[in-house]
Amino acid sequence: MEEQFPMIQWIDEKGSLVQDLDQELITEDVIRNMYRNMVRIRTFDRKAISLQRQGRIGTYAPFEGQEAAQVGSAMCLRNTDWLFPTYRDHGATMTFGHSLKTILTYWNGRNEGCVPPEGLHIFPPSVPIATHLPHAAGAAYAEKRKGTDNIAVAYFGDGATSEGDFHEGLNVASVLKSPVVFFNQNNNYAISVPIHKQMNSKTIAQKSVSYDIPGVRVDGNDIIAVYTEMNRAIERARSGEGPTLIEAVTWRYGAHTTADDPTKYREQRESEDRRASKDPVARLELYMKQAGLWDEEWVTGIKEEVAQEIDQAIEEMESLPPADVNVIFDYVFESPTWTIEKQKKDYVALMERGDQ
Repeated sequence: MEEQFPMIQWIDEKGSLVQDLDQELITEDVIRNMYRNMVRIRTFDRKAISLQRQGRIGTYAPFEGQEAAQVGSAMCLRNTDWLFPTYRDHGATMTFGHSLKTILTYWNGRNEGCVPPEGLHIFPPSVPIATHLPHAAGAAYAEKRKGTDNIAVAYFGDGATSEGDFHEGLNVASVLKSPVVFFNQNNNYAISVPIHKQMNSKTIAQKSVSYDIPGVRVDGNDIIAVYTEMNRAIERARSGEGPTLIEAVTWRYGAHTTADDPTKYREQRESEDRRASKDPVARLELYMKQAGLWDEEWVTGIKEEVAQEIDQAIEEMESLPPADVNVIFDYVFESPTWTIEKQKKDYVALMERGDQ
């Protein structure tokens, strides 16, 4: 199956082109925007980990190492499309136009952190694994029924392919020819479980065969490859040809979340080796230097710019008034059930005692 679903690559680990670029699709402005977005989300990710360690936000899911997969795919979307993220895809939502303050508010444990900017179709991050894939198929089908050419993309990890919702989502999308892209980031671990213990399949892309839809396996650390294949899948969806499954093979350098210790289940030397040889940001930098697109002054400028943007978002998040605890109880159902009312009463009593 690895031969039937070969790894697609445009730029190798040394930054050299291995295929000719589509000059109309991959312009110099697109490449610069790719680099800027990857720097932006990596800076945010590192800052968020620091905030969590200081107790300024809650448990956080880092994504460093997966920047090319998230930026390269999200850059292909139109602002009328739908994005269904997991808890690790805030790099994609940032690229799509989500508010940094709102993303930080989410990680600060507040309900309003789930609300996207007006006009953007971004679902709340899916913490339950794979449950959003049928939703994405349904939203895409709704757009098809309305006669638009808007599409949906659902992000998920390798562990999600072991869930029933993964198969249900792909099956219904295949049957209905929903204009949806199922974008898998295969970072080789479902929390602590390596992929060879999750499945006997040699690839995730081959799972597309069961639903008679195209499956593509791409180097998830090569942003040019991700961007090119994602554009092809989106074009298929917009033209009425139905869903595509993309497997972007990548790696997360750090922990599953800030509550996790990856040294318990994997050799961290491998992460260090991958950072030295396969890093997505460094790879695009190497290519830009070879292509004569590198400008140190410009790079310094964007690093300063994104740092200021992130600092401002943190200040705005921390300036919010205290959260209204009633929100987490009052909007679960249209009318609170007796169980919700009891939980709310017990919690309020607990807070009044000061026993926090």
